[in-house]
Amino acid sequence: MPLRLLGLLGALAIVRLFVTRTKATADAPVASRVHPLREYVDAFIAAGLLALFLITFVIRTYYIPSPSMAPTLRVRDVLLVDEFAYRLHAPQDGDVAVFTPPIQSAGNDAFIKRVIGVPGDRIRIHDGVVYRNGMALVEPYAAAAPDYELQIKDYSIYVDGAPLDPLQANIPPKALWQAPDRIPQGFYFMLGDNRDVSDDSHVWGFAQLTGNFVAGPLVHSTAKAHFVGRAFLVFWPFRRLHILD
Repeated sequence: MPLRLLGLLGALAIVRLFVTRTKATADAPVASRVHPLREYVDAFIAAGLLALFLITFVIRTYYIPSPSMAPTLRVRDVLLVDEFAYRLHAPQDGDVAVFTPPIQSAGNDAFIKRVIGVPGDRIRIHDGVVYRNGMALVEPYAAAAPDYELQIKDYSIYVDGAPLDPLQANIPPKALWQAPDRIPQGFYFMLGDNRDVSDDSHVWGFAQLTGNFVAGPLVHSTAKAHFVGRAFLVFWPFRRLHILD
């Protein structure tokens, strides 16, 4: 089933919660009453128009091509993504977000990962536990503990004791950092829930909210960094239908 059609059906499922048929009152003049079939048709048309607006300007569908977000998201899941969310506020810790990756992606123009760190956060992974600002995260969504050590320090991301190569990863220059051990403004630390098979910030550095990529393999690219939106619903297959926390 085409993703646009899936998205339209999903939007219809949402707006049907808000669109109901108008009932003629028992004492209304006969001439003013509308045939019940016409009421349903009018409601369906209104729902369809609203759904079309949502799927065009607010909601986007996204297909999961890899197991990097398992068990939260499975291969071939289809999501509904709120493209309006990050126009109202910045990405937040814990969001399942769709964004432009700072690396060349084969067959995909966007990645989906979980926001683990936002600007100003300190991030460390030690003995399989992710720490944010010194506090261990409780992560029931994670498939397994990561098998690597990681720390943001000295204006870089260190993995197993070595800094990521700024020619291969999106590590901004020192001038853009506000502190040597905190995520710089405009940058985000992203991890897949399936940590040991996920191509994420422990490989390619930070995701960015806006602007051209400042480092790494896309430093000379005209690609614009941005967050597409926040995933909020697994819509397909229907047996997997559920809202994402």
